[in-house]
Amino acid sequence: MKTFSATPSDIEKSWILIDAEGLVLGRLASLIAMRLRGKHKASYTPHMDDGDNIVVINAGHVVLTGNKRAGKIYYWHTGYPGGIKSRTADKILDGKHPERVLQKAIERMLPRGPLARKQFKNLKVYAGPEHPHEAQNPVKLDVAALNTKNARSA
Repeated sequence: MKTFSATPSDIEKSWILIDAEGLVLGRLASLIAMRLRGKHKASYTPHMDDGDNIVVINAGHVVLTGNKRAGKIYYWHTGYPGGIKSRTADKILDGKHPERVLQKAIERMLPRGPLARKQFKNLKVYAGPEHPHEAQNPVKLDVAALNTKNARSA
């Protein structure tokens, strides 16, 4: 018996559409990161990009449990001495680019390196309900139905 190792000709990518309205941020990010890497497939090969293309709509309406909306802090550094900056998840979700909270959560669940950067490009996140990927006929994935804990009402 030989171990299967996927080659570029063996890889079949599909398009998946996820509506993030009312879904818990961490659970959604975990599921998307797994599908971006291709770990949900039996033909998963660690050194190949065999994950799916994922389109997420309504990313601005994700839910954070507990006090994380006001207490979760995102830090970055300007590059200058004393240049540490911070912003809460609440400010980002109510700001100009609310989809960045979900993007950062997914990005930080992927391993660092060239392959993960390539896999992350297969993710398309939109704050509102519209997306320009109708031509790819994405299959809708109901994440809320997978587990009752995946969705919260408020």
